Amino acid sequence: MKNTCIRVFADINQIKACKEKISHIDESAEHLANSLSLAGNAVRLKILFLLQEEGQLCVCDLSDILGMNISAISQHLRKLKDGKIIISKKTGQTIFYSMSTEYANIFKPIFKLITDNKILELI
Repeated sequence: MKNTCIRVFADINQIKACKEKISHIDESAEHLANSLSLAGNAVRLKILFLLQEEGQLCVCDLSDILGMNISAISQHLRKLKDGKIIISKKTGQTIFYSMSTEYANIFKPIFKLITDNKILELI
């Protein structure tokens, strides 16, 4: 099936202006898309929410809270850490995870929608 456009008139100035706008946000858009992709899993989103709310948690805490085994939680934490969304700090034998400051600022408005129970109202 051939993809065709039925547009009668192309606004060249609008297209040029839009291309210019996009060129200025390319890097930010890639960065945000990557973080949203990582957070696009319900378990990872819950982990991020909990880290935002509590400041820091260890894998055992998250396992108990989410009712999942430590191995599964660890895999999610690894993805978030590799994406630089979370950071870790070892205290004694325990590794504590927390949100990186940059990503905490990105996700704060999203988590506000969740805590205010506004998500369902928006869709």
